[in-house]
Amino acid sequence: MTKVDLVEDGGRWTLTLNDPDRRNCLDETMCRELGEAVATVAGDPGARTLVVTGAGSAFCAGADLPALFGDAGRPVAEVREHLHRVYRSFLGLRELRIPTVAAVQGPAVGAGFNLAMACDVRVAGPRASFAATFTRIGLHPGGGCTWFLVDALGPQKALALLLDGGTLDAEEAVREGVALSVAEDPAVAARELTERWAAVDPALVRDIKRAVGIARTGDFGATLEFESWAQACTATGEEIQRAVERFRRR
Repeated sequence: MTKVDLVEDGGRWTLTLNDPDRRNCLDETMCRELGEAVATVAGDPGARTLVVTGAGSAFCAGADLPALFGDAGRPVAEVREHLHRVYRSFLGLRELRIPTVAAVQGPAVGAGFNLAMACDVRVAGPRASFAATFTRIGLHPGGGCTWFLVDALGPQKALALLLDGGTLDAEEAVREGVALSVAEDPAVAARELTERWAAVDPALVRDIKRAVGIARTGDFGATLEFESWAQACTATGEEIQRAVERFRRR
C-alpha cells in the first residue's frame, strides 16, 4: 500500500499523507513517495493548485526518529546527508509555481510543521497544532524551520518558540500569522480556496506568487521592478481591456 495518495481534478491536485497508524510519520517510504508526488505535480503543465493534507488524526508527526538518529555511531556527514534527503522530500513544495495550501487537521510536529510551512498557505482545523518541539528532545531545528518561523513570526517570537520547544494551537497559529484561518473541515476550506484560485489566469497566478516571493526578501526595488514587467505583460489582456471599456463608458 502506498503512503501518499495523489489525486487530480481539473488541474487541482490533492496530496494526502496516508499512513494514519504512524501519524503520517516521514519514514523512508513516505519521503520517497512524497518527493515523487511533488515532482508529478511540478511536471504537469495543466496544474493550477495543490492541497496537502494528512489522513487520520495527525497531519504529520514529523521524521522517523529511530531511522534518522538511532545509530549514534554514524559520522556527522552521513547523518547530514540523510537529513537532506528528508528535507528534499517536502521542500520541493516551495519550488512549485502554483499556489499550495496545507489543510492541517491535526498535529504538525517537527518536520511535519516544516512540511506545512513549505506550503504557501495553511488552513487549520480546530484540533490542529503546530509544534516546534526540537529542543524538547535535545535536537537543533532543521528542514528550514528557523527560516520559516522567522519569516512568519519575526526573530524575537521565533527564537522564543524554538528555545521553548513550543506549540501553537489553531487559534494561536492564525493570530501569529502561521495559519490563514481555522475551519471545521480544513480540507474542504482549502479546496474552496483553490477552486477560486484555479479560476484565475495561471500566468497571472504564477507571477503574483513570484512577486510575493521577491517581496519576502525585503527588497522594494526588486519587487517594484518585477511588478512593472508583470503588470505590463497583463495590460493587453482581454479582462483588463474589458475593464478599460467599462471605465470609458462611465
